[in-house]
Amino acid sequence: MSGVFGPRKRALSGLFACTLCAALGGIGTARGETFDIRIDQARIMKLPEKVATIVIGNPLIADATLQAGGLMVITGKGYGSTNMLVLDRSGRVLADTTVRVMSPKGADLLTVYKGVDRESYSCSPECAERITLGDSSTYFGRAMAESTARTGAGQSAGSAAQR
Repeated sequence: MSGVFGPRKRALSGLFACTLCAALGGIGTARGETFDIRIDQARIMKLPEKVATIVIGNPLIADATLQAGGLMVITGKGYGSTNMLVLDRSGRVLADTTVRVMSPKGADLLTVYKGVDRESYSCSPECAERITLGDSSTYFGRAMAESTARTGAGQSAGSAAQR
């Protein structure tokens, strides 16, 4: 008797597993899925229901912020890949996703190599310094200092105007 029901039971189990995988696939994140993002960019991801905890393997590569309505904003912080786990209150893994952060792309990005030193520029329509990971430390430091000074001046002016 078991020989007659064994293959049928396995076929039904396989059908149930396929149906369950298809239903879970509609959630938007699944085990083994890869989520691609560009550095310094943000993307929105729909989360499964009943999320309690989000864990990013390496927060130097990506950062996540939970939003209302089951949405999460993921920001690319550094080049590379890391994992993101989404857990429910009991610690069950609802999603295990690879987050892959790639270099910026676009017609407005210009990369200049001076020997081994690299400089990045954003050209839309005129070229201006753009701080990008991997630029030479001198160029990166100078551009970052200018950007920080400009931001500080803007905040000081805004505070003075509010008084």
